[in-house]
Amino acid sequence: MSRVGAVLTALAALMLTAPVAAAEVEPGGWESYSPGFNVQERGCGQVDDLTFRLTCTTASGDQRAERRYVTYTGGSRQFEGYFRITDLPGSRISLKQTFNEATGPFFMLAVERGGRLYAVHGGDTIATGATIGTTVRVNTVHDVGGTHRTYINGSLRHTVAGPSGPYYDKFGAYRTNSGAGTVTVEWSGIRFWRK
Repeated sequence: MSRVGAVLTALAALMLTAPVAAAEVEPGGWESYSPGFNVQERGCGQVDDLTFRLTCTTASGDQRAERRYVTYTGGSRQFEGYFRITDLPGSRISLKQTFNEATGPFFMLAVERGGRLYAVHGGDTIATGATIGTTVRVNTVHDVGGTHRTYINGSLRHTVAGPSGPYYDKFGAYRTNSGAGTVTVEWSGIRFWRK
């Protein structure tokens, strides 16, 4: 076999074994886009690209390390991201939010020490297994004025109805009212779609 043939064979084998990138969980008519964002660091929050840390154990005050994306007012939006918690002596830390500008936090996905993912408003368990070192895929699909759906590792786990109005997405690490740090969370594979 020629050198070129050997290289092509090796490349073909790599393509067959390479992991396939995830796509939107509710296919059909989505347009990929890249919204702008601002970094928010408050209290003991620290952001280093896609690594988010709360470095203090305080159970009071505004402790956050997040990306806050631009506001959207209508249509349907889908978020996808992967997080991996590398350190969690604390508990009850919000990882992903869909925020209503008129009424405040609308949906908050948080984690407790031990790996339970839950909805802050209502306390519903969304999933388990978000333990130290485990990568978890999160998709949220939001039909403004309709429903907000949360998928964990591709499975629909939570649905809630919501009002119209301007919204924005946030992710990172944020101390909930009943939570405390410390925590380190690494996010990756951030993607957005709209229709």
